[in-house]
Amino acid sequence: QVQLVESGGGLVQAGGSLRLSCAASGRTFSSYRMGWFRQAPGKEREFVAAISWSGGSTSSADSVKDRFTISRDGAKNTVDLQMNSLKPEDTAVYYCAADSSAWTYNRARTPGEYRYWGQGTQVTVSS
Repeated sequence: QVQLVESGGGLVQAGGSLRLSCAASGRTFSSYRMGWFRQAPGKEREFVAAISWSGGSTSSADSVKDRFTISRDGAKNTVDLQMNSLKPEDTAVYYCAADSSAWTYNRARTPGEYRYWGQGTQVTVSS
């Protein structure tokens, strides 16, 4: 069982930065594939970034590549999402997710391939 709690959301002006953090509880966190997804009002949940259990593999959506960076700290049981050069279209509720299945490119980017989810944190980017 893994419990996930996101933090770090808020209101920021376009061009600004935010750092989201996902705190995980559970003894086997270090073996879980972790992902960040987001959902804007009226839209489907979409992939943002993911990282393998070792941190050796990462993947990011084209829309955030070169602006967002995912990282994990095994000692602290956290996964962070550093978001730079934020745009109004980044406004959404951001969710942290975890799953114990092996890393593949498609699994990392598919919401249905994650068993555990956090409650979400709101990110609002003003123009």
